[in-house]
Amino acid sequence: MGTFTKDRSSTFPAATPPGASSDPQTPASFQQSQTPAGGPLIHARNYAVMTGVNAYISSVMTRLRVKEDVQTSMIAAFGSGVMFSLVSGMGSPNQPTNVITTGVFFAFFQGGIFKVAKIFSQPLVEEVMYIETKAMLSSLGLENYEKNLKKGSLTDRALPMLTDRALQDVGIPPASRLVILDHVQRNKEAKKDNKRA
Repeated sequence: MGTFTKDRSSTFPAATPPGASSDPQTPASFQQSQTPAGGPLIHARNYAVMTGVNAYISSVMTRLRVKEDVQTSMIAAFGSGVMFSLVSGMGSPNQPTNVITTGVFFAFFQGGIFKVAKIFSQPLVEEVMYIETKAMLSSLGLENYEKNLKKGSLTDRALPMLTDRALQDVGIPPASRLVILDHVQRNKEAKKDNKRA
């Protein structure tokens, strides 16, 4: 019976919880690796510096260049990336290289966002300005000349004032110009008749 009831700890090691190690130094290093690099106040400070620098540089650049474009956005993002890298102390062994790399990353990221936002917002503006023009071209079977009218900024407001010269300047051939001008003239006459009635 003695052989069946002897202490098993001498034969089998004690079970260790999952993720733990038998090395006494491991729990301390494991805990250090799991803690975030800075508390909420540090993160809030880094974010405030980053957004503040971005807003300041963007406003100065917009005032100097009198326009807000992708270059302004990228310069502001580069400055905020540099300041974020300096304040947060990222890459302390090789800090100059890391500062430039972070700035460049921020600049390209912001430039990409700016371009994507412009792509999605521009068609909406154009759609509003060319509703009647698109409808006219569609009814005449001349949809392929829509880009010509947009290139010449011949919007719905310019539609009643279209001339042969204006259509020629945007590269529309003679036969199509005649069809468009005839349609515009008929619309003018129809509107006049409606007003009289």
